[in-house]
Amino acid sequence: MSIRGLKKKQPKTFKVKVITMDAEMEFSCEMKWKGKDLFDLVCRALGLRETWFFGLQYTIKGMYTWLKMDKKVLDQEIPKEDPVSFQFLAKFYPEKVEEELLQEITQHLFFLQVKKQILDEEIYCSPEATVLLASYAVQAKYGDYDPNFHEPGFLAQEELLPKRVLRQYQMTADMWEEKISAWYAEHRGIARDEAKMNYLKIAQDLEMYGVNYFPIAQNKSDTDLLLGVDAKGIHVYSINNRFSPNKSFEWSGIRNISYSEKELTIKPLDKKAEVFKFFSSQLKVNKLILQLCIGNHDLFMRRRKVDSIEIQQMKAQAREEKARKKMETQRLAREKQLREEAERAKEELERRLFQMEDEARQANEALLRSQETAELLAEKAQIAEEEAKLLAQNAAEAEQERQRLEITALKTKEEKRLMEQKMRETELIAVKLVKESDRRAKEAEHLKQDLHEAREAERKAKQKLLDVTKLNYFHVARYPHHSPADTRDVNFDKGCVKMDLKDVDLKRLSFEIERERLDYLEKSKKFEDRLKELKSEIQALKLEEKQTGLYSHWSEVLGSLDRSIGNAPSWMKTFGVGDLFDTNLKKPFPAYPLNAASSWPCTNKSQHTVPVEKSTFQTNTLVASNVGTGTRKQIIKVQQHDSDVIYI
Repeated sequence: MSIRGLKKKQPKTFKVKVITMDAEMEFSCEMKWKGKDLFDLVCRALGLRETWFFGLQYTIKGMYTWLKMDKKVLDQEIPKEDPVSFQFLAKFYPEKVEEELLQEITQHLFFLQVKKQILDEEIYCSPEATVLLASYAVQAKYGDYDPNFHEPGFLAQEELLPKRVLRQYQMTADMWEEKISAWYAEHRGIARDEAKMNYLKIAQDLEMYGVNYFPIAQNKSDTDLLLGVDAKGIHVYSINNRFSPNKSFEWSGIRNISYSEKELTIKPLDKKAEVFKFFSSQLKVNKLILQLCIGNHDLFMRRRKVDSIEIQQMKAQAREEKARKKMETQRLAREKQLREEAERAKEELERRLFQMEDEARQANEALLRSQETAELLAEKAQIAEEEAKLLAQNAAEAEQERQRLEITALKTKEEKRLMEQKMRETELIAVKLVKESDRRAKEAEHLKQDLHEAREAERKAKQKLLDVTKLNYFHVARYPHHSPADTRDVNFDKGCVKMDLKDVDLKRLSFEIERERLDYLEKSKKFEDRLKELKSEIQALKLEEKQTGLYSHWSEVLGSLDRSIGNAPSWMKTFGVGDLFDTNLKKPFPAYPLNAASSWPCTNKSQHTVPVEKSTFQTNTLVASNVGTGTRKQIIKVQQHDSDVIYI
């Protein structure tokens, strides 16, 4: 046979593209193939034996329909395209998925289709149920939850929840992922096919699961009802409520279903019951409704009959496969447990090995350190011997220094005793100065009074002399026989006696004042010189006094001096003696005793009042020193007033 003859005998074909829920397949179909031929080819390619649930769906003029099995593919009203596209979908749904879906491929295809219907909101599901279904979908795809592998964000690209649920709650993608992951973690140990079956078990209890809805009307003009066809029967719903049917016809209660153009009639098994008639929008809709009713009714009757040999074999194989998978799962679980135990034992051994290596390393390091320590100790022993010699030498030097310090301490104690003695003497001098100042103030006041009386007596004597002179003049004029000279001599002698007496007193007083002033100035100069010497000694011993710890004691002494100054006479306060004491008592006191007999003026009367010229004012300053840790000087102002008396 020639090649040309072979070519002539090859049948003509056309291309078909079949889209499943997770794959696309292309086939070359013969022109004479019927719908069943193409459907069987697809089922063989998928390895599907439960073919009665599925069909090939296509869309024409905006309306979906199913490929008829008993008619040629090209004779049906299929899309005119190359290749011709069909979708391989579940056409009929089981009543109980766990009992009827035997093959794993069947379960997988149903799982994918129901999941898509829920996400596309063709099947309504509550938000709580969607989260649970999403967790089973994640378990079916990823297996057991592993926090080390499934880090936050691993579900960012997954479509797991309907958009209606996402819009209903104000939650971020991370919050939804956290919620789903919490359920997902609880499914640990569930196999992937078991997770898919659990998904379908939850989905089959939803009101809209497996229901095909068609708009109908009880008359030709209105379409205010929905007709639903599922595995249990036919249901009539209101247009706004797809959950609760207004009327239901179970397959066991339906005697006949027929249509005439747009009118569809349902006759109940009970002949006395009312026949239900309704109208659809198109004749094709009635044909599709009738096709779905026939298929669901056949499956309904088939479930209630004895299983065929093929079904029994499939169920037996399913049970064996299930048992095998269970055993495999148990074996894997045991192996996993053993592997985990082995890994833990390995980790423990590695830990112990690492610990032993660490201990060996530490022992080696300790040995090296001990050797180094021995060497260091030898060096330190040699150094210690040298240091012992140095310490012995330093000890001798320290002993000499100690003896020197003891001598210095003795000197310091002697100086301390001398300072305390000088402090006591200075306190006595200060007290004497205050008392002497009071006494001199009183004497000065008396002298001022005596001077005033002397001047008054002089004035009176001069007045009397003038009066006697005038009297003698008048007496001579009246008694010329008397000798004026005699009279004048007598009276003048009396006045002269009185005047001589007053002059003698004034001269004596002036002489005493002048002598007292000179003595006072001389002793004041000596006192100032002595105070300067004390000041230089104070500055030299200032630092040593701070080290003796007598600062608090001298502060108390200075406080007593402040109190004694506070009790001084008012004339001392008037001239600012207290302020001068406060100002000058802030310097260190001398560390040597003060000889009061040679440093202070004597306390007799002549040393308090000195004569000066009238209408002059001069101030001499006396400084009283006291022994202490702080320098304090008492400045006494000696002022001359117009009364020619000097007050201290």
